[in-house]
Amino acid sequence: MVNRLGALDAAFLYVEEPTLPMHVGSVMIFQPPTEGFDYDRFIAVVGDRIAGHARYRQRIRQVPARLDNPVWVDDVHFDLTYHVRRSALPAPGSRLELEDFVARIMARPLDRDRPLWEAYFVEGMADGTFAIITKAHQAMVDGIHAVDLAHLIVDPDAVPVDKRAGEPHPEPSDLRLVADAVLGSVINPARVLQGVRSGLGDVTDTGRRAVETTGRVVSTLARVGTRPAPSSPLNAPVGAARRYVMVQTDLDDYRAVRSRLTRGRYVDDVTINDVILATVTGALRSWMQTRGLPVTGTSKVRAMVPVSIVDGSGDHLTDAAMTACFIDLPIGENAPSMRLHQISFAMRQQIESASAEGVDAGSLVSIGGFAPPTLHSLGARLGSAMSRRLFNLVITNVPGPQQGLYVEGSRLCETYPVMPLGREQGLAIGLTSYDGKVYFGLNGDREALADLGLLAQCIEDAIAELRSTPGSRRSS
Repeated sequence: MVNRLGALDAAFLYVEEPTLPMHVGSVMIFQPPTEGFDYDRFIAVVGDRIAGHARYRQRIRQVPARLDNPVWVDDVHFDLTYHVRRSALPAPGSRLELEDFVARIMARPLDRDRPLWEAYFVEGMADGTFAIITKAHQAMVDGIHAVDLAHLIVDPDAVPVDKRAGEPHPEPSDLRLVADAVLGSVINPARVLQGVRSGLGDVTDTGRRAVETTGRVVSTLARVGTRPAPSSPLNAPVGAARRYVMVQTDLDDYRAVRSRLTRGRYVDDVTINDVILATVTGALRSWMQTRGLPVTGTSKVRAMVPVSIVDGSGDHLTDAAMTACFIDLPIGENAPSMRLHQISFAMRQQIESASAEGVDAGSLVSIGGFAPPTLHSLGARLGSAMSRRLFNLVITNVPGPQQGLYVEGSRLCETYPVMPLGREQGLAIGLTSYDGKVYFGLNGDREALADLGLLAQCIEDAIAELRSTPGSRRSS
């Protein structure tokens, strides 16, 4: 049987542009063991991790005349050393050099003639650590046939092995692909109508297909869809170059804000995710004011916040396990505590709407070990499937394990997501909590977000502002 891409996966390929690569990445920083950890050892780790996951050794093949969606075929010339690369930072090897390196490699589209993923082993960091950077296309990581590579590297035991993985099969001929497409249209004529046409250029149409495919969008989408996202400096033409900034904060700070600002009957209504969104809101407010942009009492920025649907069944993470909340971040509100409660109320409304439809929706949760990379990928898929006219930016927040993880004796110290940009959307924010810290990955267009470092500083200032709000102090 031909392994054909679904309509949503094919759409991710067709809407991709040279300036808008549709892959998701991760940056992981490790402390090596006393005996060291080098590229040869890393490439052996990656080879072992993907051995039971065929999708990492498959490439995409177009059907002649595009009679049907593309298919996955085994890459009979698969070269692991092409995908797993060795790099070193220029002196002095600081975080700034690492961020510049991430921005450069994440701006480059993946090679469509090979399996759609890459991994980089980065040496030369001044503090003696090393970094592993991964990137994988959204068409590839669907949570069923493939999870994110960072997920496999850090926690392979939590991911079921694909029993079909083995020796590569010969590629089908063009005649076979055409015959299968024709036979499929005879057996299932509706599939022809659902196929993704050549030259698909309107993201709204892609969003409609995706909503039909995933079938899990909160009921407020219809209401939000009648109101385009507010104008924002975040929405600007996106070029080919990127900026990337990493921000590390303490999880205890968010816990302290939640416990001190949500006393009494409101304590169960406010989540750590709400505090994080309030922090981003305060940061965007300060950033815009520093730019000299007008911020009035009614100013808002609409964020699309992917959430997981928790039903307690199954081992897989899939598109159907994701839904979207659209939150108007109240950047015009002067009081930090009021911003927090407004966000909490808005999130609770949308989650309750989902629950009323029989959907148990909550913040993105860690399922199957070190799942944050895969959940970030699924969140990016959901964001890319929606019309970008509905929101100004995507914010994904995935809780990770709160104990240290290791790869071949190397301790994972920090982990940052790299979320893709959308058309006319110059900023994407991903964050992961891990081992007592919250790690922000800010990905921005190089021209539109030339002051991305300032926004990073505003995030640190915003959590400090919430901490210093009367009634807030660090929990013991």
